[in-house]
Amino acid sequence: MKTNITTFVVLAVASVGLFAVANTQVLAYQGDYSKTSPNHTEEREVAMEKVMTTNDYEAWKKLMTEDGRTPGVLRKIDTKEEFAKFAQAYTLGHAGKTAEANVIRAELGLGNGSGKGNGNGNGSGNGSCVNAH
Repeated sequence: MKTNITTFVVLAVASVGLFAVANTQVLAYQGDYSKTSPNHTEEREVAMEKVMTTNDYEAWKKLMTEDGRTPGVLRKIDTKEEFAKFAQAYTLGHAGKTAEANVIRAELGLGNGSGKGNGNGNGSGNGSCVNAH
């Protein structure tokens, strides 16, 4: 019995530790326009810049779901109107106006750009790929 409890405690602590490390890695770039996401490539950056500056919601959705991805940001930004605000935040953030961008991000339920979103741990906090890369 004592061995079972010890094993359970060790596994629980290890699980919490792994979750904390994984969560830190995911949130490192979200909302921080100076960092890139794990999906970043030069080609993707060019494509993202184009969809954001042309306010092309459909092209953005296609880009975000390529290779079978299902980022949480798609649950937050699911209309053309929301995407227009999101694209505005992207433009502001990349222009160095992060305070203004973060106001819009907060309105959209994407967090405040501090890496601490208001989601439920499934990529919807600051949105997956919130800085859109």
